[in-house]
Amino acid sequence: MNITFRLNGETLALTDVAPTTTLLDWLRETRGLTGTKEGCNEGDCGACTVMVTDAAGARALNACILFLPQLHGKSVRTIEGISGPDGTLHPVQEAMVGHHGSQCGFCTPGFIVTMATAHLNGRTDHDVQLAGNLCRCTGYAPIIRAAEAAAGAPVPEHMHDLVPPSAEDTPGAEVTGSGGKSPAAFQPADSDALAQWYAQNPDATLVAGATDVGLWVTKNFHDPDQIAFLNGCADLQGVTVTADELTIGAMTTLTDLEPVMEELHPSFAAMIRRYGSVQVRNAATIGGNIANGSPIGDGPPALIALGATLHLRHGDSRRSMPLEDFFLAYGKQDRRAGEFVEKITVPRQPDRLRCYKLSKRFDQDISAVCGCFSVEVADGTVSRARIAFGGMSGIPQRATATEDALTGQPWTQKTARSAMAAMGTDFTPMSDMRASAEYRMQSAQNMLLRCWHEDAGTPVSVLEVRP
Repeated sequence: MNITFRLNGETLALTDVAPTTTLLDWLRETRGLTGTKEGCNEGDCGACTVMVTDAAGARALNACILFLPQLHGKSVRTIEGISGPDGTLHPVQEAMVGHHGSQCGFCTPGFIVTMATAHLNGRTDHDVQLAGNLCRCTGYAPIIRAAEAAAGAPVPEHMHDLVPPSAEDTPGAEVTGSGGKSPAAFQPADSDALAQWYAQNPDATLVAGATDVGLWVTKNFHDPDQIAFLNGCADLQGVTVTADELTIGAMTTLTDLEPVMEELHPSFAAMIRRYGSVQVRNAATIGGNIANGSPIGDGPPALIALGATLHLRHGDSRRSMPLEDFFLAYGKQDRRAGEFVEKITVPRQPDRLRCYKLSKRFDQDISAVCGCFSVEVADGTVSRARIAFGGMSGIPQRATATEDALTGQPWTQKTARSAMAAMGTDFTPMSDMRASAEYRMQSAQNMLLRCWHEDAGTPVSVLEVRP
C-alpha cells in the first residue's frame, strides 16, 4: 500500500507497505527509532505509546497493534519528537527528571509520550491517563507527581502538529503489497465503497481499531489474505442524539462514546473508563466490540439492557435486529458473509441503567462478570426490567427469568433477593482462570442486590471503604 503521514514533523510517503506491518516494527526496524519499546506487544503495557494526531485531535495509541495503513493522512510523534527541535526538554521530561520518575528507564518513553499527549489536551486526571502505562520498578508516585508538576506549563509550539496532505493514491483503490506477497488491502473512503467491496470479498478481514486484529498478527502470527482498513469511513463514526434515539456509528471509538454516555447514562460511562486503557479506548470501536462476539465484551450487556438495535449492511441491503439476537452461540453471530455492522441505535429513555464490572484489577482487565440492569419502577412496582450479563455464558445474554421474577413485583430488597434465585434458570456459568462457576453466579446475584441498594440511595462504590 502507498500511504502518507507525518512523523515527528516530517512528511513521509511510503510505497509498497505490507498492510499488516505494525508501526512499532516499522519504527524500530526501518527507521531506527528505538525509543518506542516493545514490551507486551499486545497493547497492555504502554511501552510503545505514540501520539497520533488527526482532525479529531491528538491521542495516545499503542504502536504495537497499530498498522501503518491506519496512519494514512495523520501525524505521528514518538518519544524522539517530544523534546524541541533544538533539544529543549518538554515540560513532562523536565518534571520526570526533577521528580525522579525513571529508574530502569524501559517504560519511561511510553510514560513520557502519554503524559505529553495528556498535557497537550489539558487532561489532569493523571491516574486515568496513565493507567495504560505499566512500571515495574520506579513506582507510580513520582510519576504522578511529575505529571502534576508539569500540568501548568505551557504546551511547546512544536507539539501542535499539522495533518499532512492527502496521499497521491485515491482512497478506495485496492492495492497489493510488493511482489504480491503481502495481503491484498483496501482502504475505503466511505461505507458505500466498503459495502460494495466487502460484498465481493466476503472472506476479507475488516480492521477498525485493530485492538483485536492486531493480536491476531502479533500473537498468532496470522496474516489475512485480504484486509480492509475502515479508518477512512467517516460516515461510520460519531454519535447522533435526537429526542427519540441515540445513533452510534460502528466506527465510533470508546473514547468518543464515553462523554455521550456520561450525559445520558453515567453508569455506562463509568464502565467505559475501565475498558482497557486510554490507548486502547482511543482505538477500539463499539462496532468491533460487538462484531467480535466475545462473551466478555463489556459493551453488549449495557447496550442490551438499554434495548439497543443492531443495524447490519450487505451491499445495498440492510437489516436490523435486537442486539441480543445477534449472538447465537460461542464464536457464532448472526452475521452473513460480506455483511458488516453499520450502526447501533438506542431508544432515548430516563436513566435507569446500572453497570457493574467485576475483574481482578480495576484498570486494564477482562471482566469475570459484567452485569447491566435497567429496572423501571412505577408507583413502587417494577414495571419493566432488562438485565444482561457478560461472562455468564458463551455469549452476552439477557437474564429473562430474572426479569420476569422482578416485573410486576414491588421494588423491595425482598423482591430483589427472591429474583436472585431465578438466575440459576438463566445461566450455567463455567469455571476458568478468571472465576469459578460458583463465584460467577454469586457475584451476578449480588449485582442485582447492589442495583437495588444503589437505587435506594445506599453508597455502593467499590472504591470507597466505609466502617
